[in-house]
Amino acid sequence: MSRTGVPIKAFATTKLGQMRFAEQGSGPVLLLLHQTPRSHDEFRELMPLLSDSYRVIAMDMYGFGDSAKFPAPHTIERFADGAFALLDSLGVDHFSVYGHHTGGIVAIEMAARTPSRVSALIVSGTTYTDAEYRRVHAKGEGVDFAEIVEDGTHLTQLWSMRHPFYPKDRPDLLNRFIRDALAEGVDPIEGHLACARYEMEKSIQRITAPVLILGAQADPFSFPHIQPVRDALVAARSVDVVVIEGGMIPLVEQKSAEVAHAIREFLGRSL
Repeated sequence: MSRTGVPIKAFATTKLGQMRFAEQGSGPVLLLLHQTPRSHDEFRELMPLLSDSYRVIAMDMYGFGDSAKFPAPHTIERFADGAFALLDSLGVDHFSVYGHHTGGIVAIEMAARTPSRVSALIVSGTTYTDAEYRRVHAKGEGVDFAEIVEDGTHLTQLWSMRHPFYPKDRPDLLNRFIRDALAEGVDPIEGHLACARYEMEKSIQRITAPVLILGAQADPFSFPHIQPVRDALVAARSVDVVVIEGGMIPLVEQKSAEVAHAIREFLGRSL
């Protein structure tokens, strides 16, 4: 498989079913994991900015996009199973991983479960899902779901839920979100509930890899969680924090150059 030029998109046959992924570049492997209810498309802008130094693999996580689906309840552990299944099918043993929002929690689970395989961990928009978080969010986030109705107003309802947290001059980003939210078999509620079910306090303390926390300054949901996540990384080799001014929920697409720069700087001194 060529790893130069534009990303190559393919399906991998794994023990959990087929997983959709995009791949670009060569070098140390960097796995990219998206937020609920997105797909590998979330990293469309980021992949070319990193592919001259890394073999960048962005996947549709297990249960999302065009990857295999599984019945509820969804869990972070099952999402991680899907990511490991993809990497195993591609023959990848050691890798770095970057996850955004839900993908960040999945990345934490991966780094905690197999410290010997994860060379570096990068998270952004990642909440600290302790007992209090689980109590408050037990019914989900209250976003990304609208009952389908004949006149199509469920589409504008989905749009309006996210609109306040997206850049006002980037309706194209909301278009991409809507497409992924409506993908066959995708259950956005279960994606959010998986985060609310996860006992992060039991896993995050096992992470030994160097960690970069990217803070999206204008993301009101995740930005306050930077310090709790940082404090919980008691065994990590190092923990760096980079705040991206004006970053919102679609940080990866909105501020791809800033995200790429921070990742390059971090991996350059960590690997």
